[in-house]
Amino acid sequence: MASLDQIIDDFTFLDDWEDRYRYVIELGKALPELAEEKRTSENKVMGCASQVWLVTHTTGDPENPIMSFEGDSDAHIVRGLVAIVLATYSGKPASEIAALDAFDIFSKIGLVENLSSQRSNGLRSMVKRIREEAKVRAAA
Repeated sequence: MASLDQIIDDFTFLDDWEDRYRYVIELGKALPELAEEKRTSENKVMGCASQVWLVTHTTGDPENPIMSFEGDSDAHIVRGLVAIVLATYSGKPASEIAALDAFDIFSKIGLVENLSSQRSNGLRSMVKRIREEAKVRAAA
């Protein structure tokens, strides 16, 4: 899976939004498929027009665990957005995730303003869910 730095570099290299959309789809294709048993209502992200699932894993210090995520979607572009969200947040401590607003990064690469309002709302729902979960775990 591509790192966030790699994704940002690739976005700045691609001028045309059609090329960027293709790149987002490619990121989604590279995302490991989520096991069927993890596609539960509990893992489903509400607020997304497409079906999106997020699974959280934690390791290390219970006071501020390292969080990693698995995710998937039934839509190509959204699956790519899931990959970008996972690259942004996976592998970081809960306190850092809770404080990190991915929309600053997404705005910097011009992602948000080129999405439909439905996709943008879905992206916000994913980010909100991850950050809220991180806040709970960092406070535990």
